[in-house]
Amino acid sequence: MAATASEASSAASMKGAGHTYAVVVDGGRQYRVMEGMELEIDFRHLPAGGEVVFDDVLAVSKAGKLTLGKPKVKGATVKAEVVGLVQGEKIFVQKFKRRKNYRRRTGHRAISTKIRVSSITA
Repeated sequence: MAATASEASSAASMKGAGHTYAVVVDGGRQYRVMEGMELEIDFRHLPAGGEVVFDDVLAVSKAGKLTLGKPKVKGATVKAEVVGLVQGEKIFVQKFKRRKNYRRRTGHRAISTKIRVSSITA
């Protein structure tokens, strides 16, 4: 079957054809980022309006040309500004021992730092 025009355009946008994007590593996780994109990373002691620089760039794509690092792309950086701090969903931790009348339930909300990617340089 042939792909329709909408399927082809959505597939092209997913691959990042013609867009600038990078793959960065932070906190043991890899993120595919584009300029203007907002994402949440691990908590950092930075005020809103501060700057975060990612030096661990694994791949950069500019105008459809993909550059892969071995393991990192030399001279590539991704700069982002801090939007603010956000709290994640509440998770519950429960302890239970049967037949002992022992039940404990505690909650936890992890704090993350929300950033907006401002520039990708390769």
